[in-house]
Amino acid sequence: MKISQLGKTDLKVSKIALGTMTFGDQNTESEAHEQLDYALDQGVNFIDTAEMYPVPARAETQGRTERYIGSWLMDKGKRNEVILASKITGPNRAFEAYLRSPLNFSPEQIEAAVSDNLERLNTDYIDLYQLHWPERKTNMFGMRGMDSISDDPWEENFVTVMEGLKREIDRGRIRYIGLSNETPWGVMKFKEAAKQVGVDLIASIQNPYSLVNRTYEYGMAEVSLRESIPLLAYSPMAFGLLSGKYFDQSDVSKSRLTLFPNFKRYSSRSCEKAAKDYVQLAKDYGLTPAQLSLAFVNQREFVGANIIGATTMEQLKENINSIHVELSEEVMNEINRIHQANPNPAP
Repeated sequence: MKISQLGKTDLKVSKIALGTMTFGDQNTESEAHEQLDYALDQGVNFIDTAEMYPVPARAETQGRTERYIGSWLMDKGKRNEVILASKITGPNRAFEAYLRSPLNFSPEQIEAAVSDNLERLNTDYIDLYQLHWPERKTNMFGMRGMDSISDDPWEENFVTVMEGLKREIDRGRIRYIGLSNETPWGVMKFKEAAKQVGVDLIASIQNPYSLVNRTYEYGMAEVSLRESIPLLAYSPMAFGLLSGKYFDQSDVSKSRLTLFPNFKRYSSRSCEKAAKDYVQLAKDYGLTPAQLSLAFVNQREFVGANIIGATTMEQLKENINSIHVELSEEVMNEINRIHQANPNPAP
């Protein structure tokens, strides 16, 4: 496993991070523990979760993912061997009925969320604490752009949010602050606010990035490279679409896009066309589609960690092994050719 320093922090993280949003819905507690055991044995020390997980979010399952990780940490006694990342949920009225109300990033809500995170995770600190998505209106979760903010009730509060997070750092309950589903403007405003309240840095940005969604390259990549705020890439397999399993005779009855058809980001014809082209490219060069997709993300200079997810051990093993695959310049050129013909069908 490749281990590197995460941006300007002192966190030494594995290039492959274990995403856990299936724990508690598609994966049982014992299956979650098996995944965690295997990942740690393979040198994966970076675990990413969130208070709202598993996904899709529901009242009856909310918090299970963190509880499963917490029971594993208590059972194994290996808290000092892992870098643990979690998140506070951003505004969403549908979640307020069972999570917290109001769902915002006020100091009071940050304190309440961190307390609940820590209790479920059976730990007294979180290495990386992330704002799951912005409070303000912006283009995220499949939106290609925005042209108006006239109907956005949000009032600028970057300094207040950072003050709440700094309080948790000062208490020793979180070590570093990360952002998620952010824009270049949002990152730079948070960076400015962090400096104002005495926080040294923004550690990372967790946004989607894959062969079918390279929108991060348009503005965010420069922020990552010039400000040393690396990307934690999520959905690198596009909910399994880039594995090719939806195009052959594989049983996909328990796969995410079958179980949860409301996730529309990866369901367009253009996305299917691009995915098929990448699957064929992998076969042409003697690679599995998963190897091609994950190795591409692993090799990007602005990526600090590639957050993989799996529902089976077979998938997990293949995904982790992608760290040993190095794509040639020829393959990268072919990837860019496909990308130019059908850019970002799943923003």
